[in-house]
Amino acid sequence: MSAGSAKMPGSVPANAEAGWPKDVGIICLEVYVPSQYVDQAELEQFDGVAAGKYTIGLGQAKMGFCSDQEDINSLCLTAVQHLMERNCLSYDSVGRLEVGTETIIDKSKSVKTVLMQLFEESGNTDVEGIDTTNACYGGTAALFNAVNWVESSSWDGRYALVVAGDIAVYATGSARPTGGAGAVAMLVGPNAPLVLERGLRGTHMQHAYDFYKPDMVSEYPVVDGKLSIECYLSALDRCYKVFRDKIHARWQKEGSDKRFSLDDFGFMVFHSPYCKLVQKSLARLLLNDFLGHPRPDTDSGVFSGLEAFRDVKPQDTYFDRDVEKAFMKASAQMFEEKTKASLLISNQNGNMYTPSVYGCLASVLAQYSPQQLAGQRIGVFSYGSGFAATLYSIRVTEDDTPGSPLAKLTASLCDLQARLDSRRKVAPEVFAENMKLRQETHHLANYKPQSSVDELFPGTWYLTSVDEKHRRQYARRPLNEDGPLEAGLVHSTTAAEHIPSPAKKVPRIPAASSGPDMVPIANGEH
Repeated sequence: MSAGSAKMPGSVPANAEAGWPKDVGIICLEVYVPSQYVDQAELEQFDGVAAGKYTIGLGQAKMGFCSDQEDINSLCLTAVQHLMERNCLSYDSVGRLEVGTETIIDKSKSVKTVLMQLFEESGNTDVEGIDTTNACYGGTAALFNAVNWVESSSWDGRYALVVAGDIAVYATGSARPTGGAGAVAMLVGPNAPLVLERGLRGTHMQHAYDFYKPDMVSEYPVVDGKLSIECYLSALDRCYKVFRDKIHARWQKEGSDKRFSLDDFGFMVFHSPYCKLVQKSLARLLLNDFLGHPRPDTDSGVFSGLEAFRDVKPQDTYFDRDVEKAFMKASAQMFEEKTKASLLISNQNGNMYTPSVYGCLASVLAQYSPQQLAGQRIGVFSYGSGFAATLYSIRVTEDDTPGSPLAKLTASLCDLQARLDSRRKVAPEVFAENMKLRQETHHLANYKPQSSVDELFPGTWYLTSVDEKHRRQYARRPLNEDGPLEAGLVHSTTAAEHIPSPAKKVPRIPAASSGPDMVPIANGEH
């Protein structure tokens, strides 16, 4: 199944001769979403709720979902193979494969081992890594593992591959519209267009039962909606503080007394259970900037009119509507400039769990040119219930020239809206029937999926059968460049070029840069 012969030049790790590998991060990125969706406005009518509860209250327009033909293994197989094929990568150029998922179909066997079928033709079995699980945080943990491996003495000069995938489904009720499904695959290595800034991670981990899946037979979680929101926002507060403390310490060593604020992020992306929470989260960061500023100007500028909130305590404001409305209003322009574009996939496909924040990153890359992205610092907040969270930063390369790694990366995602538009809309009744079928059959042995393979995009992997010992078999729908795949899944030929060769070191980002009410539902996992 090898898709090409492009390899990383050389066999000796760069850190063996010339220090650490330079500019380690994301080289290319692939997004897979299911071929069908339900319209959220139609779902409001079907569920008998007030118009706007899902579309305005949650900020959701469409929700992608899987039939019984797809499971977590097939989603990840599809995302990985598309990434490899479109970037002309050979499977023996990969030395580590990490999977982040909370969609568990086996308590022992990892999704990563299933993906190794893609490596068989290349003969490459020397591939480190395994699955990582903690709700929606698993994809970020997998990415960190991959980056840490490339930067370590264990690195053998090959690339790392990260795939985050999930199927988010809920029982009938208020949480169901916060579902979704999909997978994101990322190639990690040196000389990347998206560099994870070393030493700049703010992490918070704590124990809570805000969202969990104790029933081994059911796909459905147990959700405490109010606690989940509180955990998400409190983790955001704490991660942002740690991140700012670390970057302030770095700047002080460099002789600068500048204070870090949201202005220093060119873009800010968040894990997105639903879009409205993301908008509230950006406002939350502005609240942190306000409370942390020694002398905020409340007469003009972004803090204008906020003096009344000077003495509030963050832990008392998670459900304070006055604070929420005031800071959402104050951050409205910032949201338009830094975050709104990141919600394309979230709004159109729903919550993908582990891939959610990386779908948001892909959405930004799909809607801005290399010239607009070059040199920017992108803030990334990842959250997984239970709970684990990190806020970290990505530095975009300065090289925006045609044919550069950044240009290739953005070109590979420029058809993202077309892919979303090429999906098939189904009636809420059909969606409900699919959810009922999954509920009744996803755990069964001796089962053959009942849905039509023809409804899948060409090139999609799918489940063919589960035998009496729960062993799963898969097949791939043939590619057809003249069919829906061209609009929905295949990138332009300019994007499907080999991985970039090592480039010159990218300059460090300068220290300075210019740069509706909450719905009380048992919302989706945060």
